[in-house]
Amino acid sequence: MNWPAHGSCRLLGTAIVGALLLSGCGGAGGSDVTLKLVAADYGDSEATSSKPFWDDLARRFEAADPSVKVKVDVVSWTDIDQHVADLIKSGNSPDLVQTGGFADQVAAGRLYPAADVLSMEVQANLDDGFAHAGQVLGTQYGIPFVASTRVFMYNKAVFQKAGITQPPATWSEVRADADKIKAKVPGVIPYGLPLGPEEAQAESMLWAMSGGGTISDDVGNYSIDSPQNQATFGWLHTNLVQPGLTYPDPGAVDRKTAFADFAAGKVAMLNGHPSLLRKAAAGSIDFGTALVPRKDGLPKTGTLGVADWMMAFKANGHKNEIKKFLGLVYAKENQLAFDEKYNLLPVTDDTAAEMSADGKHDDLKQFLAVLPNASFYPLGDPAWNQISAKLKKEIGGAATGNAKDVLTGLQNAAVEETKKLR
Repeated sequence: MNWPAHGSCRLLGTAIVGALLLSGCGGAGGSDVTLKLVAADYGDSEATSSKPFWDDLARRFEAADPSVKVKVDVVSWTDIDQHVADLIKSGNSPDLVQTGGFADQVAAGRLYPAADVLSMEVQANLDDGFAHAGQVLGTQYGIPFVASTRVFMYNKAVFQKAGITQPPATWSEVRADADKIKAKVPGVIPYGLPLGPEEAQAESMLWAMSGGGTISDDVGNYSIDSPQNQATFGWLHTNLVQPGLTYPDPGAVDRKTAFADFAAGKVAMLNGHPSLLRKAAAGSIDFGTALVPRKDGLPKTGTLGVADWMMAFKANGHKNEIKKFLGLVYAKENQLAFDEKYNLLPVTDDTAAEMSADGKHDDLKQFLAVLPNASFYPLGDPAWNQISAKLKKEIGGAATGNAKDVLTGLQNAAVEETKKLR
């Protein structure tokens, strides 16, 4: 894997950050400038909130360069998109936003290209795959901040009770193992299939890929109703949903519910995210990980790669100050601190190298191992946010009802949405 750091002056540690900033690394300093940062909150309580991380970073930055202040605004994932839209509408544009997407802001002409606000060193230190995923029409605007991949996770104790000796590698093995679990371990849902509106786009994309299909290419040419996808969701309906081997209505089940059930020993197997590791360990679940099972006869398939993004807004003209601040944000010790706090994957090479070598992150190795072959959402397509929102609400019906009708409806909606924005 290739991963990165900061431009013309590398930030090697907090002890020298001040000297570097005051010497003008990344551009001339501003006078009485206030950078406005809006960031998503990765915590689920005051104790786990992301606000202390950003507040500490802002105070250290201000101590190094008193002419630039940083106003930190940490907002829940539920509210952040609307909050940013309201700020822009009121003429109070942020300078930096850290959230889940960027293409709509690119389409509106609001963002600096990444090359304008990152030093060459930071750019070189960014993981190549995620840097490419941040592009729109060949220019990178989205700056990856944290990452995750998906792997198959299973409850070893349940497998042992069901007489299963190894994790399934193919769909037919998933079905066979699910049948054994249903027969021999009553009260446990054999397969957790969360196709509810929280993150159905991730689960559906994983199944599409493992069936030889995809949702879209990386520039927004959609193939939601492809023959491969129709076959995939038809298989789910016939082999998992109808026989009662998953939730009765997967379209009503969110990821957080399936994860909580796995961590409570109520679900035997599912596609997992790094955040589930700690939940499962806290629930004293003895679990294993493996590659996502694939359709019989297909070679080993990749997985889903997901990044959250930093983007830099042009409205206030603070390009140089943004560049300085991002140099601190992407310094290894700060990236490492955030990744470790939330058990997420790094997007910079030096952080990835440290996490791979220090022995403290062995639980993440399976997730890191599949990253080079990961596929991504069509984040460069300005229509993706609207298409994803519709997909989240409706694609569960492809596993519980007529797959062809549901997928065709979603494909037609995707085509219409792209016509509006192109």
